[in-house]
Amino acid sequence: MNSEYKEIFVWIWLPGETEPVVAGRLTAAGATYVFNYGRSYLQRDNAIAIYDAELPLRQGLLPLLSGLSIPGCLRDAAPDAWGRRVILNKKFGNKASGIDPAELDELSYLIESGSDRIGALDFQLSPTVYEPRNASGAPLEELIEATERVEKGIPLTPELAQALQHGTSIGGARPKALIQSDSRKFIAKFSTSSDLYSVVKAEYVAMRLAELAGLNVAPVSLERAAGKDVLLVERFDRTATANGWQRKSLVSALTMLALDEMMARYASYETLAELVRARFTSAPETLRELFSRIVFNILVGNTDDHARNHAAFWDGHLLTLTPAYDICPQARHGQIATQAMLVKGDDRSSRIATCLAAAPQFLLSEENAVEIIVKQVECIEQNWQTVCEEASMTEVDRNLLWGNQILNPYVFEELESGTLLDLATRFSRG
Repeated sequence: MNSEYKEIFVWIWLPGETEPVVAGRLTAAGATYVFNYGRSYLQRDNAIAIYDAELPLRQGLLPLLSGLSIPGCLRDAAPDAWGRRVILNKKFGNKASGIDPAELDELSYLIESGSDRIGALDFQLSPTVYEPRNASGAPLEELIEATERVEKGIPLTPELAQALQHGTSIGGARPKALIQSDSRKFIAKFSTSSDLYSVVKAEYVAMRLAELAGLNVAPVSLERAAGKDVLLVERFDRTATANGWQRKSLVSALTMLALDEMMARYASYETLAELVRARFTSAPETLRELFSRIVFNILVGNTDDHARNHAAFWDGHLLTLTPAYDICPQARHGQIATQAMLVKGDDRSSRIATCLAAAPQFLLSEENAVEIIVKQVECIEQNWQTVCEEASMTEVDRNLLWGNQILNPYVFEELESGTLLDLATRFSRG
């Protein structure tokens, strides 16, 4: 593991502010990274903990939670697979495809990635001078060309590297970039050469259906550039004001559950529901929303519902569930499927019966749960063709998704009575 840095400084946009202040220092300590707040930050009247369950407001080095190598609330602001590929391409050119991403350490990735990262944090080499690493706006055509070069292992030109670096701090494994207008910011998601169907349009359709089903989701739209589809997802962690952009602090469910990527398979919706009851605003409504998202993910075949794909706003006191994002039907072979997070006990099977068993943990009666499920199935059926037409999705892709990712018969297995048994019969494999 190579590192040019032994320490970096964490800067934060406090609630309602349009300029960041330095919060503290992140230091390499062997194979781990430890944080301490700066004295000037602790003396501020408006200081908030970056996330109090991990980094409470107090002096001195703050111990890591068991099993973690870096505070999760700081790791949330780091680049994931795609951003790391871009950074490696920029640093190593032709050799990038043969380099293990672990060759660079976390401090390097935090410093090499763009400053307009998800949430309210950024990372700098200086504790006194803030210099953002932002690229000037690049047209979608240039961004598409840049992502294609990274995919193929072709070194980026300096101009394309600058255009793409802006979005390196955004999570996820698929190609993406950041764009903005005067009053809104967006994550632009691109197709890949390995896509067997239009994944970009499939995500658009799923997100629109989720909205129609009554879920709180990030607004989405489709654009076309350089002959390719681009999904634009409006960012909900930014607010435009007359004085500049405000940033909202976020923490992922992975951080809330005190897990890292190596332990993500233990992430549980039931445990997340316990956290909602203890630490969230509007807990009953949030529990219903979270249960509804689990059901919808299962109905549309989004098995990539891992704990980084759920997040909450953090205001220094309480958590509030963010709009849903990254709802995308996943490639599926055969009938049986599992969710990325545990739904009930050790059961992560992608079935409505599993959701029903978990409903009490979300303070829902069986009747309430059945009502949510039936409403969503009816919404998907009634709006499927209309939303596919919005997206100009081909008949081939529609037929590939319907009954496979969307309302797969496996979803309805082991339903034993009433309205849901009728659904199971309608969508049975026979």
